[in-house]
Amino acid sequence: MLAILQAAGWPIWPLLIASIIALALIIERLIYLRRTKILPRQLLGEVIRVYHNGQVTPDIIDKLENSSPLGAVLAAALRNIDSPREIMKESIEEAGRGVAHVLERFLTTLGTIASLAPLMGLFGTVVGMIEIFGAQNATGTNPAQLAHGISVALYNTGFGLAIAMPALVFYRHFRALIDSFIIDMEGQAVKFVDVVHGTRK
Repeated sequence: MLAILQAAGWPIWPLLIASIIALALIIERLIYLRRTKILPRQLLGEVIRVYHNGQVTPDIIDKLENSSPLGAVLAAALRNIDSPREIMKESIEEAGRGVAHVLERFLTTLGTIASLAPLMGLFGTVVGMIEIFGAQNATGTNPAQLAHGISVALYNTGFGLAIAMPALVFYRHFRALIDSFIIDMEGQAVKFVDVVHGTRK
């Protein structure tokens, strides 16, 4: 591995740093974006039961808000339980925007790495090509410098693509996953609003 890094030259180091950051972000998002953590299965039923039993207290709302992203959305609904339907829905939408922002954390960085890695690889390729042309002189071609220039050009291109492809796949995967979570949250929040305002009719 060290021999490859030496053969690839100094342009490989920014790519190596980008790969470490991308890997860390992918692992962090895989751990955080689990359906059971974002959308606990029984949470809506428990909130409806608490509401029907008249046990809604500030402590329960705070505990619910800190339990999960879905809990934060339902907590916003509980805080406005005595408000008209439209105000309740507005509070849910505001909480949903905040939750979406939390869920999308680090995705911009991952997307940037996916877009930038091929360009960084291309930069390494250009550096390698400069070294190849620098190997030509009045006395002929320096074989060692020529070989080094070729390895810099090829290794950086390959490494840039090797970083960009999985980073882009995971970026798209996380975006789709977050979109599905948000749609599911909205559906559960609307169900709760219907329960609250349906009982008043």
